[in-house]
Amino acid sequence: MLKREPLIDSFGRQIRNVRISVTDRCNFRCVYCMPAEGLEWLKRDQILSFEEIEYLSRVLVSMGVDQIRLTGGEPLVRKDLSKLIAKLHQIEGLNSLSLTTNGVLLKDLAKDLAAAGLTRINVSCDSLLREKFHQLTRRDDLHRVLEGLEELEKYPTIAPIKINAVAMRGLTEDEVVPFALLARRKPYAVRFIEFMPLDADQIWDKSMVLTGDEIMKIIEREVGPMELIPSIDPAETSTKYRFKDGLGEMGFINPVSHPFCASCDRIRITAEGMLRTCLFAHIETDLKTVMRSGVSEEVLEESIRRAVSKKEMKHHINDGEAFKRTKRSMSQIGG
Repeated sequence: MLKREPLIDSFGRQIRNVRISVTDRCNFRCVYCMPAEGLEWLKRDQILSFEEIEYLSRVLVSMGVDQIRLTGGEPLVRKDLSKLIAKLHQIEGLNSLSLTTNGVLLKDLAKDLAAAGLTRINVSCDSLLREKFHQLTRRDDLHRVLEGLEELEKYPTIAPIKINAVAMRGLTEDEVVPFALLARRKPYAVRFIEFMPLDADQIWDKSMVLTGDEIMKIIEREVGPMELIPSIDPAETSTKYRFKDGLGEMGFINPVSHPFCASCDRIRITAEGMLRTCLFAHIETDLKTVMRSGVSEEVLEESIRRAVSKKEMKHHINDGEAFKRTKRSMSQIGG
């Protein structure tokens, strides 16, 4: 495969990690992500085809990207997703191919995902209590998510199994100990992610954020001490710990209380092919139109480089009035 110059932004950060949304549709309606009703879905011809995603991925990998994560919406509602995974798995130079999912379809699809070449997975699960899970997702499907996690354990080529829980004050405090105990007895990487201003109803307020430091204190007080797992990746978003007598690990992703923008190596592609250099970006670059116009790879490459050169130094969540919310919800951007 042709190797191009590395993809580097104006602050010297090399882009190695891309999130590609394969659909804006979802079978959940999580309160911090989507409205209960009324969201208009993209039409099929508006979203990137598998062939376009593969083509774009090959160009990005030739520019130094070595990690691709497929997201949504809920990516597993996209028909035949394992076929796309199998195609991406064949790209020389791609070291990590992962998926973010709500897990509700995993029991039936885990085998196909493993066979296609998926190497990592993140399962979003904000509560281990049935009633609260129902409240947060507006779906009574916790049992299906847990069954999906059990099914994943049968396929060791997909590792680690990560569980992502959004940390919200007034909702998450009672979940901390159950999740910590789960990480102690199961080979899961449980990660708490601070609540970010990406909710469709735009009610986010900083006071709603349950910080990683607060969660850490609860775990140490109620469960026991943990030891830090040293990070070998400077762009790692999670600070990781383990229990000495446990099988799994705990992680804390703290974009609000401890931003990690300075080492950010990520960009995002929405389901309709818009490149975003940050979750909170206000500028998007239309790569779908570029690809469908029949131009050369070099023209597509230049469009990507031009967009990445404008990647901001940081988000502005903590900058008071300087922070302007993006108009898109998480499901529309790609998780």
